[in-house]
Amino acid sequence: MTTQSALAQPRIEQLPDPPREPDMVQRKTLNSIDSTLLAYFTGSDDVLITGEIYLILEAGDPVELSPDFVFARPIIDPERVIRRNGYVISEVGRPPDLVLEVASRSTGRRDYAEKPGGYAALGVGEYWRFDPSGGEYHDAPLAGDLLVDGEYRTLAIVVEPDGRHWGYSEALGLELWWDNGEISFRDPASGRFLPTITETVEAHWAEAEARQAAEAARDFAEEQAEAERAARQAAERRAAEMEAELRRLRGE
Repeated sequence: MTTQSALAQPRIEQLPDPPREPDMVQRKTLNSIDSTLLAYFTGSDDVLITGEIYLILEAGDPVELSPDFVFARPIIDPERVIRRNGYVISEVGRPPDLVLEVASRSTGRRDYAEKPGGYAALGVGEYWRFDPSGGEYHDAPLAGDLLVDGEYRTLAIVVEPDGRHWGYSEALGLELWWDNGEISFRDPASGRFLPTITETVEAHWAEAEARQAAEAARDFAEEQAEAERAARQAAERRAAEMEAELRRLRGE
């Protein structure tokens, strides 16, 4: 049934889909980012986690920049951006807090040489770049910029002795890690890495299996206890019958 409020809701004109070239490594990284952060921010209805959509200042502006990943918080209606199929800053009321580009052969150089100026002009708070290849397509495995007075300043990236790179995002409140071409996120407060979707699913199944094993063990223990009760009752009945038979033989 269509309600009056639904009929009154204005139609949202969608922006076009940005052109994409197939890149399985890039897609794997983006799937990991989306699933990990969606799980981490679940229950927060003021958080926008999306990507591969155009980012423009005003409706009708030329569509040029289409970040691989977009994060904004707080915003009033994240679903409107999804329905719009694009992030229109004047409609949302503020620029994204963070955008991230994952390197690919076709867009790598543009990500670090051209896009920073465009994202800075739009007021994007943080601009991160992640290169699964370790720097073959970008200028570094991991890089981040913070917008200060309209210009980007390079964020510190720590390189661990084992070759891992990481930096802190104030927008996310998390550390971003490059580890042998894989992306992960760590909570600096707890020092723990956020579980990936694979780890979450594995943990779910492990928990389900442990629960089933516990239930099976409980059922077995109850069956054993019931069998013991039945055996004890049968023994008591036999003892009572024997006692009655002895009394009968003695004429008692």
